[in-house]
Amino acid sequence: MAGRGTVKAHGGFNANNDAEVLYKAMKGLGTDEDAILQLLTARSNAQRQEIKAAFKTLHGNDLVDNLKSELGGKFESLIVALMTPPIMYDVTCLRDAIKGAGTDEKVLIEILASRLPNQVNEIKSSYKREHNDDLEEDVTGDTGGHFRRMLVVLLQASRQQSVQEDLIQSDAKALLAAGEQKYGTDEGQFITILGNRSNAHLRRVFDEYRKLSGYEIEESIQRETSGTLQEILLAVVKCARSVPGYFAESLYNAMKGSGTDDQTLIRIMVSRSEVDMMDIRAEFRKQFSTSLHKTIQGDTSGDYRKALLLLCGGDDA
Repeated sequence: MAGRGTVKAHGGFNANNDAEVLYKAMKGLGTDEDAILQLLTARSNAQRQEIKAAFKTLHGNDLVDNLKSELGGKFESLIVALMTPPIMYDVTCLRDAIKGAGTDEKVLIEILASRLPNQVNEIKSSYKREHNDDLEEDVTGDTGGHFRRMLVVLLQASRQQSVQEDLIQSDAKALLAAGEQKYGTDEGQFITILGNRSNAHLRRVFDEYRKLSGYEIEESIQRETSGTLQEILLAVVKCARSVPGYFAESLYNAMKGSGTDDQTLIRIMVSRSEVDMMDIRAEFRKQFSTSLHKTIQGDTSGDYRKALLLLCGGDDA
């Protein structure tokens, strides 16, 4: 997946120069938002951290605090997200999802279904360091039932990394026996298999499942489960099939209909900009026969739109 991001490290990078550009953009009356967004979307996250350090050394101020006091609304949220190191950003999103009024299950599902086991382990230790709380305890205190069990399995980050040939057939049969062939549903089987096997292994299991049952696994999950358990199982299945495909669909859903889910839009555009945004764009085009670029353009405005389009990095019209 290397090099599938739209945001890359800047070639002639000089942290002090960049810090000065940002300082000037915020000095005096009015703020030069354009200078801020052009610069920050053209630097990698690692480079933004260096700019932040240089800014403090040169001006004795915290760059993020300055940005917050100069900017507002969704544009501010986007810029602050860009300034946050990736694992820390996941930690912040999870913390807000749990500690806000009510629980934002969508955020828990999206992050835990799509991140690699080593990333989940980093998220857990950063969460502990930052908040002196145990992420698993916070998640279990805020959720219930089978949904909670699936989250706990994903938080163990013990997904096998290979395809186990000898288990493909038996996994497919176990899923069939747990759902379509049973009166009621054995959710535990779905949780154990979908939560512990590698993506490559699961893709083989889904093929086998279709041969045995005549159904796609998604259809069975929709019939056999409901609510947040259904949402998280489907997210895991979609990520097993294609992580960029999963994010393309999430972006589409965030922008379709009236009103935009800006939190989701910002979270995905920022967290995937250096990872697989090129692939997400290709999947978006394939699934929805329009480009991500056009969809963002029609759904956002101002500096916020400008920055999102730079993260998107081009139009696949």
